Amino acid sequence: MKKIILASASPQRRKLMKILGLPFIVRPSRVKEISTMSRDCAHLVKANALLKALDVAKHYRAGIVIGTDTVVYVPRGRLVLKPKNLKEAKENLKELMSKPHWVYSGLALVDAAGGRKLLGVEKTKVFMTGLSDQQIDRYHRLVSPLDKAGGFDIEGRGALFIPRIEGCYFNVVGLPLARLAAMLGKFGVKVL
Repeated sequence: MKKIILASASPQRRKLMKILGLPFIVRPSRVKEISTMSRDCAHLVKANALLKALDVAKHYRAGIVIGTDTVVYVPRGRLVLKPKNLKEAKENLKELMSKPHWVYSGLALVDAAGGRKLLGVEKTKVFMTGLSDQQIDRYHRLVSPLDKAGGFDIEGRGALFIPRIEGCYFNVVGLPLARLAAMLGKFGVKVL
């Protein structure tokens, strides 16, 4: 079995990786992410995922390194990244509740031994119901928004105001498992 290395410190991604049933190790990347779009969201998340995977792969002689990146995109053309503080998190959440938005996740697999690379992207449309200022404040007391793209979770209390999505649920959590399993298969790693 090839060594699998997750280039992410995200606790959500670690939990999702366990669903695959493959042994893996975690080695977070220290690379600075690109935060502005030069082309589109798909290009941005794939570029960041590749930067992270390559950063970690240089420390290994063998293994498949998985790099990931997730952003939230509102239709007006604005990226909603991890909020810097609660005020920004509240403003972002109010904007995201006003209309459907997209969650993009980029995946990059790098074979540390041979340098082979494979990139993928997943896109999911998210619909939210509106909350009052007081409800948002209560949500933020229960769930820290500062470590999440868009400042919300779908796997926890955020599920209470996300009635519908179109696309991959696990993408919104931060790691599109079906796409990842298919990509690992191309590297000879069998998930099922």
